[in-house]
Amino acid sequence: MAVAAATQTSSPSPKHNIEAMREAFYSRIAKKDMAPLWKVMRSVVTNEPVTRCQPHVWRYGDVKSLVMESGGLITAEEAERRVLILENPAMHGESRITNTLFAGVQMIMPGEVAPAHRHVSSAIRFVLDGEGAYTAVEGEKAFMAPGDFVITANWAPHDHGNPSDKPMLWLDVLDFPVVNFYEASFAEHFDDATQATTRKDGDSLSFYGSGVLPDGTPTMNRSPVINYTYARTRPIIERMMQSGDIDKRHGARVRYANPVTGGPVLPTMSACLAMLPKGFQGEPYRATDGTIFVCVEGEGTTTVDGKVLEWGKNDVFVVPPWKRYAHNAPKQSVLFSISDRPAQEALGIWREGK
Repeated sequence: MAVAAATQTSSPSPKHNIEAMREAFYSRIAKKDMAPLWKVMRSVVTNEPVTRCQPHVWRYGDVKSLVMESGGLITAEEAERRVLILENPAMHGESRITNTLFAGVQMIMPGEVAPAHRHVSSAIRFVLDGEGAYTAVEGEKAFMAPGDFVITANWAPHDHGNPSDKPMLWLDVLDFPVVNFYEASFAEHFDDATQATTRKDGDSLSFYGSGVLPDGTPTMNRSPVINYTYARTRPIIERMMQSGDIDKRHGARVRYANPVTGGPVLPTMSACLAMLPKGFQGEPYRATDGTIFVCVEGEGTTTVDGKVLEWGKNDVFVVPPWKRYAHNAPKQSVLFSISDRPAQEALGIWREGK
């Protein structure tokens, strides 16, 4: 009896046998470049969005001093684009501020030209500092001022120049993390540093953004307007605020639109401008698009999942996807924002919530 009992105790359990068989199976299929979905299902199909992106704020005082210092180290021609990348703290070395967007602060010194090129990635410029420099896009030389929102669409030739006597700094946001995810990047450089410009400053805004369109304008998935000037946009949000048209989460906010379709300015990125009234205490909000904000005027705080981000003029901050946030402004303030919402909407995956 004792011997029989000992024999039964030392026998492998059915569970032990199946686990060993599974591990042997996994080893065999790995040699054929396969793996079992059931081992990773919960990590690839999550119940809610999971992001590596962290909320963070970049102080303009720090950014400007470092960008200015770079002006003595490398020319715009040598660098092609003199930009300091705003790297998300959780993504060092990846050249991205969110999982889908790149952001950096570019400077062009008096007398410099950033040579002409084009690329598949779409880009925006939001002007922070300086006046009198220009971006030339598709034959239009657009002179820029603080608060202006300038578009460089997919494959549009563009160059920058600064005939003024002061440096100009702007925020660049590009969608190249998305383009590179699809492994679809192309770029082209031109022999001439600048492109020929046949249109005057403001032509595209006059032709397409005045409630009329040139006869025969084709439907396009990106805006034909090169520069949405702050001087033209700010009075609109001010009038909205005065009339009481204030969203409890976002303030008096407008969306920059493609005047041909009414849709977003770019197929991969959308932008908004919002005025927060004095004493604004925003209701909590979250959405699946990670969002980059710039304080254009005023000061305040944004609480992101319990973390308080303090911001002032020209500071840049990021709110990760699906993180609950709320704005607070002790005095009247203006926030510019940009995100990848159009790309998510095109795929049918964008969501918002409280």
